[in-house]
Amino acid sequence: MVTMETADLDTDLSLFKYDNLEQLPPGYRDLEEDERTERIEAALEALGEDVVILGHNYQRREIVEHADFVGDSYQLSKEAAKADAEYVIFGGVTFMAESADIITDDDQTVILPSMEASCPMAGMAEALQVDAAWAEITDAAPDEEIIPITYMNSYADLKAFCASQGGLVCTSSNAHKAFEYAFEKGDKVLFLPDKHLGENTAHRLGLADDIAEWDPWDPEGKDAEEVADSDIILWDGYCQVHERFRVEHIEEIRESDPDAKVIVHPECRREVVEAADKAGSTATICETVENADPGDTWAIGTEIHLTNHLQRWHPEVNVLPLCGDACMDCNAMRQIDPNYLTWVLEELLEGRERNVIEVAPGEKEMAELALERMLEI
Repeated sequence: MVTMETADLDTDLSLFKYDNLEQLPPGYRDLEEDERTERIEAALEALGEDVVILGHNYQRREIVEHADFVGDSYQLSKEAAKADAEYVIFGGVTFMAESADIITDDDQTVILPSMEASCPMAGMAEALQVDAAWAEITDAAPDEEIIPITYMNSYADLKAFCASQGGLVCTSSNAHKAFEYAFEKGDKVLFLPDKHLGENTAHRLGLADDIAEWDPWDPEGKDAEEVADSDIILWDGYCQVHERFRVEHIEEIRESDPDAKVIVHPECRREVVEAADKAGSTATICETVENADPGDTWAIGTEIHLTNHLQRWHPEVNVLPLCGDACMDCNAMRQIDPNYLTWVLEELLEGRERNVIEVAPGEKEMAELALERMLEI
């Protein structure tokens, strides 16, 4: 089992789930942008409606500019499901491509340009760890029903596990509704894998006094009975991009520009969310800037590529990265190099499918049930 001591968060944790990793051929590694753009556009023209490209908000400009749809992960999966395209090329990370495979038709094929694009946070809640933790926690609370909720940023097998135990999936926008659903069905909530979103949701619901954390990386330091005493159990996972933000960043922005407002993602630490003017999903962040008055200043606490996109899309608004030059891009998203996009498109022209993401049928059925429960709320 991978441990926090041995797992580099920049390492491709999807290698433990997929064995069809293919490296970029040498001829694609040193393409200049002009040549690459020309080849991508030529391939897309030849493939026509057989292909739809999805670009996540956190992707670099060179991917987003070729995307048919740009947005959040689940929103993009829904767009893919509505499209008639035979091939869905997801400019995102592994769990996003899995979600697209779950909700698209069986005759649609989902392709991830690089199999190395795997969300480190999703890798912090692997199925074997969760199974072991579930056994300990439920044994410690035999007379109470625990409902597991997993954030969308998780692998399909974890979504399937939650469904099998009466739980569901949530997004950052509807996490509070997922909690309400869980407490209607059971006595306690196990929330995975993002402890910060879980804590911020508990605060929103007035349940902050009854939280415990489960650290899967420290098997000797846990007391299952003590943890199971709490109504909300948070898995000790996090997003390396959003955990980087600090209250000092907000203070520095306000000191330099007293009129500036701050919006952060709810994957940020609790104290950062409390100090900000507003918190919300990437869709909420985009809408906030879109609806801002010309000349307003908004400092954005999320992945740097989205901030860069908002600067380009809304030049009338002063959009700033919350932590300046220290703001990070997503290491996993970075793996979707536009050279990989060129490669998978040109391979399709030759009748070859590369880096196909396919969720196993039984796992797919249960993961879809977890998503359906989310949609019900």
